[in-house]
Amino acid sequence: MQLLESIDVFPVIVTLAAFQVGQVCQKKWKKPIFNPTLIGMVLVTVFVVVSGMNPDGYTSGTKLIFWLMTPATISLAVPMYEQFQVLKKSLKAVLAGVCAGVLSCMVMIVAVSLLLKFERSVMISLMPKSVTTAIGMSLSEMFGGMGGVTVAAIIVTGIGGNMMGPMLCKLFGITDEIAQGVAFGTAAHVIGTAKANELSELTGAASSLSLVVAGLLTAVFMPMIVNLW
Repeated sequence: MQLLESIDVFPVIVTLAAFQVGQVCQKKWKKPIFNPTLIGMVLVTVFVVVSGMNPDGYTSGTKLIFWLMTPATISLAVPMYEQFQVLKKSLKAVLAGVCAGVLSCMVMIVAVSLLLKFERSVMISLMPKSVTTAIGMSLSEMFGGMGGVTVAAIIVTGIGGNMMGPMLCKLFGITDEIAQGVAFGTAAHVIGTAKANELSELTGAASSLSLVVAGLLTAVFMPMIVNLW
């Protein structure tokens, strides 16, 4: 294992192999539970624990993937640009939906935290769970939250939205493509947007716009809500 750890790209190979296994499982069984990101995360965790690999070494070895996340996220603006004229007609409704989603999410976190008597730092860590990791971690640490808890909450939220989003849209009769996109982008950030892009180009575009607006509104509303407690 020490020999393998000395290979700079070994953690990247492990990560990509685990994700590929997840994709194969998803194509074969076609069930929401067989989410490639979820399966990949579980497989990598098991591998690191069983092999005794240094977690810090694995993290530092995957910096290349983290570096690629930035252009990958920015590329989500492409479908938004292509569908902008369609989205422009529903812009007020999109903004209202995102605003309602962001506020309801943070108020619910506060309510649950007070009900379960969470520490203030835990509540703050959970509040930006529906935005991208970069924004969420910055806001969390700015107000005294725990970065690790925030990242975990963001990942779980994204995977949950990716897995259950289509089912929930069907359950609640949300058939409009733009409305579906607003739900995915507001509630499940980039991972949810990836699923939205699979549904349709317009749904993906609406989701891309929504995740950007959701990030901005979270940065505006979170300080106001945090300062109340």
